[in-house]
Amino acid sequence: MIISKFENYRTFRQVALRADYVIAGGGMTGVCSAITAARAGVRVILVQDRPVLGGNASSEVRLWVLGATSHMGNNNRWSREGGVLDEILVENTFRNKEGNPVLFDMVLMDKVLAEPNITLLLNTVVYRVEKSDPRTVSRLMAVNPQNGTEYTIEGRLFADCTGDGTLGYLAGASFRMGAEEREEFGEGFAPDRKEYGELLGHSILFYMKDTGHPVRYTAPDVAIKDAEKRIPKLQNPNYFNVGQQGCKYWWLEYGGRLDTVTDTEQIKFELWSVVYGVWDYIKNSGKFPQAETLTLEWAGLFPGKRESRRFTGLYTITQRDIIEQHTHYDAVAYGGWSIDLHPSDGVYSSSNACNQWHSKGVYQIPYRCYVTPDLDNLFIGGRIMSSSHVANGSTRVMCTAALGGQAIGMAAALCLEEHCTPTDLARPEKIVRLQTELIKRGQFIPGLDLSDGRNLLDRASLHPSSELHLTELPHDGSWFRLEYPAAELIPVNGSVPRINLTVRADEATDLRIELRSSQRCENYTPDRIDAVVTRRLSKGENILDIDFGVTYDSPRYVFVCFMTNKQVSLPLSGRYVSGLTSVFNHMNPAVSNFGRQTPPEGIGVETFEFWCPKRRPEGKNLALRFSPAIDAFGAEFLRNNYFRPYLAPNGWIAECEDPNPELRIDWSSPVTISRMRLFFDTDADHAMENVQMGHYDSVMPGCIRDYRLSDDRGNELAFATGNHQTINTLTFSPAVAVRGLNLRISRPDGNICPALMGIIIE
Repeated sequence: MIISKFENYRTFRQVALRADYVIAGGGMTGVCSAITAARAGVRVILVQDRPVLGGNASSEVRLWVLGATSHMGNNNRWSREGGVLDEILVENTFRNKEGNPVLFDMVLMDKVLAEPNITLLLNTVVYRVEKSDPRTVSRLMAVNPQNGTEYTIEGRLFADCTGDGTLGYLAGASFRMGAEEREEFGEGFAPDRKEYGELLGHSILFYMKDTGHPVRYTAPDVAIKDAEKRIPKLQNPNYFNVGQQGCKYWWLEYGGRLDTVTDTEQIKFELWSVVYGVWDYIKNSGKFPQAETLTLEWAGLFPGKRESRRFTGLYTITQRDIIEQHTHYDAVAYGGWSIDLHPSDGVYSSSNACNQWHSKGVYQIPYRCYVTPDLDNLFIGGRIMSSSHVANGSTRVMCTAALGGQAIGMAAALCLEEHCTPTDLARPEKIVRLQTELIKRGQFIPGLDLSDGRNLLDRASLHPSSELHLTELPHDGSWFRLEYPAAELIPVNGSVPRINLTVRADEATDLRIELRSSQRCENYTPDRIDAVVTRRLSKGENILDIDFGVTYDSPRYVFVCFMTNKQVSLPLSGRYVSGLTSVFNHMNPAVSNFGRQTPPEGIGVETFEFWCPKRRPEGKNLALRFSPAIDAFGAEFLRNNYFRPYLAPNGWIAECEDPNPELRIDWSSPVTISRMRLFFDTDADHAMENVQMGHYDSVMPGCIRDYRLSDDRGNELAFATGNHQTINTLTFSPAVAVRGLNLRISRPDGNICPALMGIIIE
């Protein structure tokens, strides 16, 4: 029992904490940064002002986590972000493929709490910064009103991952808000600041459920009473459908004409008025009898933000970096979401709710965007990174932001180890180590195949039980009618093989077949036609033999395209081969993909077609035969450092009929091994939205579930059963001395060729 007598005043409990790396903000950026740094041996304090992690991805907002894959609605093949973020999304798909946002909260919580180097402070708000000198942050002051505690948090390095730049703002770092003029960065897509507006607004989403019996709804007084008149998009079926919920209402947006930091409460109240008014329209307008048994199950209690402060970095990424896919010596992350701007009038605007323009492929993001020149020990992560307003329309999305979080988490570890500042690490002679360490941990960086020379695999000879020599993708009995163009993406390095297939025609007709490639060999936009073949078909089945007679001088993917002919059906194959996919020139309006991008003149965006895959179970390969066989799947490809398809499949793929796939690794003299990383195929082309969408597979079909590792004397070193993750890290303590290793992998279930995408042995 506690009895406390009257005092003039009291203060909260005072707690002092210290760490190597202090992160403000526990959204996806902060979480991925904290885990990356902690696993590199850094003591981390993660300060989050909400009761859960994830920010916009949490159950408090319920926005899906997306990035370069863009709902699989663009031309960015095999572009799902890697590293810790990939681990989180793969885990969520395994546990929660239906996309329950509450369960995603616990995936994040489990990942953070599993790291002994992380001290997590939830419900804790940073309100003051102290400096030891004008360029050095020394401590944060933060308060948790839930447990009545005021924290003094000291650190050597700090990261602002708050989304609004709270830490950077308090520390005095330079920033900007709003849109630049076109002339400042040469951005043709820069908006008219008066007419279109300068900022993207906030959104509040809602969920509903069917109770099975009539439910009455009385709107609260705050609800707008004339939603049908005030919100034009309620009459537009491209936006509104009475059966939709959650992220489908992303366009319930407001606040772009206000200060998206200081006016957030005002914006929130207006969005509540909108949400409850829209629900009043659904329930009580009399237009939707199907809503009689629906009830409002959840509405967001605070808004998800898109844009506020953007901090000045050593480099500012702009529209031209994205559209022209500029390369950077210090690339540590990448993006691929469209440049996605919204009218500042938001839900009340009569314009399209978004204006999206895509690049032809993914683009690099330089490390310098995450480092402020104003302070010597502060990183800037997430949507507040150094970007123009236009570029922020792409870089702001959560997967792209989280990749930057991983980069600065690893950078913090290296700065501490090398006793240098974040700015020092940007020097060309230092940045390569950061890039290499990120790649070793699964962070794909487009165009970078780097190694630090420590991978013992490079000194070994490799002996697989079999290697796939692809002669056929066998027909499984299903067909695709060519109501729109279809293509198979195949890897080539030299001459394109002859293509043989059986097609079916409803009547005599001509079929046009094109061989296409990308002007940039690393892209998957078929913007170059290299050969055209036309075949006359008779009614019924026709065997086609196609020799394009084309040779390429470097590795790349090419498109074998079958153009629209509704009288023709193509055979499909249910065989899954890592690094192969079919794509279709069709539409995905959710990401402004209408088959072809045709921008207006003068905005600095290119015209091109979209060729995108289908999701499983619908997504299959085309049933083709190849002569000579495609030999792009040998064990020697394990020596690359992409660990995913990029220019080539980049993995060892065994014959589909191999009953016991096995890889023997031999050295000419004994080597000592302390750690081994295995990279598996979890389908980097599949967009793993964390909420709402739902997924066909809980485990990606090409992922190796079971394996056994032994040494050259037959001693078992490791085994796994039921794996579903992309990367398995095996640690040997004490280290083991071997002359060879034998890795036996179990065949995946189904019509799947076993694959391994990479090995690092240290």
